[in-house]
Amino acid sequence: MNIFYISISGNTRSFVKRLSAYAFDNYNTQIELKEIHENSTFEDETEPFFTFVPTYLDGGNGVDNGDTEILTETMREYLDYHSNYRYCLGVIGSGNKNFNHQYCLTAKQYAERFDFPFLADYELRGTQEDLERVYTVLVETVAKKNG
Repeated sequence: MNIFYISISGNTRSFVKRLSAYAFDNYNTQIELKEIHENSTFEDETEPFFTFVPTYLDGGNGVDNGDTEILTETMREYLDYHSNYRYCLGVIGSGNKNFNHQYCLTAKQYAERFDFPFLADYELRGTQEDLERVYTVLVETVAKKNG
């Protein structure tokens, strides 16, 4: 299983590393993590992956103004690069629920832009229950893809 992620504050990095450890410790499932950042070398992807993205928007309320993605554009560019998004099985979003409509809005925008499913969400660094729930969603998504 492959996960591509971008982490600005470290929350997403923490979550996916804990998710990888949880998958291995409990299910002997290996998760390959690939952090995308502004210095990443863009590559042509050929294997299925999941995208994890936090939400950072430029002001406003996320509904009728202020829904401009900031800080995570490199992930969008990576997905766009040679149509890498074709291999994405879905996106998992994170954010802060205090921001109401803006919560996970970046992931929802990615799902709409690239036409892949918004699979799950978690707040900030996520809880143990979030790890278990997101892992289950990933496994079920892979099982559906493999028929």
